[in-house]
Amino acid sequence: MAPTSAPPAPTTEDALMAAIEAEFAGLSRQLKQIGSYVDQHRSYLGIQSIQEVADHCAVQPSAVVRFAKHFGFSGFTDMQKLFRDGLARQISPSKDYQSRIRSAIESGAKDLRSADIVHAVIDGGISGMQELRSSLQEPAFDEAVELLFEADTVWLMASGRSFAVATYLAYALQHTQKRVQHITALGSMQDGQLRGLRAGDVMVVISFAPYAPETEHIAAQAHAQGAHIISITDSRLGAIARVARTSLLVKETSVFGFRALTNTMAVTQSLFMALAYRLELQYQPTRSRPA
Repeated sequence: MAPTSAPPAPTTEDALMAAIEAEFAGLSRQLKQIGSYVDQHRSYLGIQSIQEVADHCAVQPSAVVRFAKHFGFSGFTDMQKLFRDGLARQISPSKDYQSRIRSAIESGAKDLRSADIVHAVIDGGISGMQELRSSLQEPAFDEAVELLFEADTVWLMASGRSFAVATYLAYALQHTQKRVQHITALGSMQDGQLRGLRAGDVMVVISFAPYAPETEHIAAQAHAQGAHIISITDSRLGAIARVARTSLLVKETSVFGFRALTNTMAVTQSLFMALAYRLELQYQPTRSRPA
């Protein structure tokens, strides 16, 4: 009997990420670490050496090669070709704000005028929005709108920098007839706030790497209680996306090491506007025609 031929290697980044997502649960611990790194650091992979990738994943280079071959590539270099286009330099979001400012100054940006900074932020926002337009997965967005449309009660959960986005959505949804429950985690009482959740409710969860533990915890609890989760996040492989009914994947640009909220707010506002449009279509009052 002839041996079964391996499936062909993915030909695009999105195809590779879809394959990783489909097989993620069955991967070994090391391959999961590499898969998560690939998902989170696409913009680096086109220029990093195999040793650098291995070091970041806390594995041996042979594990990186094994990962590439698992998905049909001849080796790391073959897989790396997918990431050579559209490389973007990003400063690590794990640094604190003062460190990011110092890094920008030390890199030669110390003579910037205040107006130069705002132009850099605007340019970063424009670039991010253009990328969002090309990468937005319309079926996932449509499903999220449908879930909100059908829901009687909508729950919102976000922490840290994402909290402002959830607060906006809470404000916007109050203009509909939906019951809105915003879990603020004030006084660490998020578990108590969740007790009113019922199976069939919808929860919008917003979180980006490094993911807030309390947000991951609430998402898992809500899912266990039968809620439909809509995640707005940056990875298909994160704990939030794995319990979500649908995920809106958003990648933000960084300017001087500070991540924007431009794309996230655009997606969130669009989500509400699309829902409001659906609700208005449902409500069609009789209008008197002009004589």
